Amino acid sequence: MVTCKETSAIIIALHKKGFTGKDIAASKIAPKSTIYLIMKNFKESGSIVVKKASGRPRKSSKRQDRLLLNLIQLRDRGTTSTELYQEWQQAGVSASVRTVRQRLEDGLVSRRAAKKPFLSRKNIKDRLIFCKGTGIGLLRTGVKSFSLMNPLSNCLGHLEKSLSGEDKVSATISPVSCQQ
Repeated sequence: MVTCKETSAIIIALHKKGFTGKDIAASKIAPKSTIYLIMKNFKESGSIVVKKASGRPRKSSKRQDRLLLNLIQLRDRGTTSTELYQEWQQAGVSASVRTVRQRLEDGLVSRRAAKKPFLSRKNIKDRLIFCKGTGIGLLRTGVKSFSLMNPLSNCLGHLEKSLSGEDKVSATISPVSCQQ
């Protein structure tokens, strides 16, 4: 039930004039259930003041929660909840270690590294065309390859052979040294 005091006062005034809940709901001031609840609360308490919400009060305010999040973000993220609890105690918040953990779980966002996708056949073909066109991966024998350090280069060499239609012998190829 979210209504302002003015709306509640209008509902109560209409009710005092003799309008029923159904008549008031027809005027579309508020939903029917809200109108009946306001009328019931007025009959019980005699005023339109909203009752205090029941339940256990929070141990920390929003500002204190932000302080806790800043503590963990400014430091090593490996800081334990017990250590943070002790620092939070020094800041004047009397909350348990479990409460500290709950506040961190609410405020922190976990992230996962993106997976690198495998190369598709089209990407492999495009890389081969690029390597042939630019001369990247040129070896002493004049045969082009795409990566000298890649353990899959032998497999890719077979793919290069099948894509280009030429039969290249890779047994006599020796890589160019970078220290020449």
